Amino acid sequence: MEKSEAKFLEEKLSNQKKSGWESASEEEKKLIFKFGDEYIWFLNRSKTEREFVKSAKDILDKNGFKDVNSMDKISEGDRVYYINRDKSMYIAVIGNKKLEEGLNLVGAHIDSPRLDLKPNPLYEDTEFAYFNTQYYGGIKKYQWTAIPLSIHGVIVKANGEKIDVNIGEGEEDPIFTITDLLPHLAKDQMQRKLTDRNKWRRPKPSYWKYALWRF
Repeated sequence: MEKSEAKFLEEKLSNQKKSGWESASEEEKKLIFKFGDEYIWFLNRSKTEREFVKSAKDILDKNGFKDVNSMDKISEGDRVYYINRDKSMYIAVIGNKKLEEGLNLVGAHIDSPRLDLKPNPLYEDTEFAYFNTQYYGGIKKYQWTAIPLSIHGVIVKANGEKIDVNIGEGEEDPIFTITDLLPHLAKDQMQRKLTDRNKWRRPKPSYWKYALWRF
């Protein structure tokens, strides 16, 4: 059956959206999967700002970049980086034109939604050890209950020595969790609407305030 003139014009004039995946070659699809796998690997080992910077430094070092503090001078074509307090970094490829002619600048934010431990975090009750926390990054509290969590951070000793902490990622590590009410005890909680969450009266102890170390 021949297409009507209106249908022909619709197909010709309308914006036909197609998935880029359908037009990708097999080689391009392999590169897409390779990029995805590498990105997952990077995220799994970069769950805080410090870990992100450390992972990025390893990649930069393997690709010919140098710490600018280790260089006596900077020349055209140099690939350099600068790390600021182990929590942010600046990366540059030195061009061959004057700065007055412009530069290409890309900015990115290292975002790490998480629960931060407070300065005196330990809370004990009924023979359990709890951690008093503060959430960061606009996390939705109800998504964090009853799931395995790990703890990442840095301990600075009185003598200035820094100790990296990473507990909960290994198969044999203890894990952390935020306790929630059991289904048969949560009748009233189940009736609450998410849109009214700010009106909720927090249970004591708050199931999002304390992280329980579970062995």
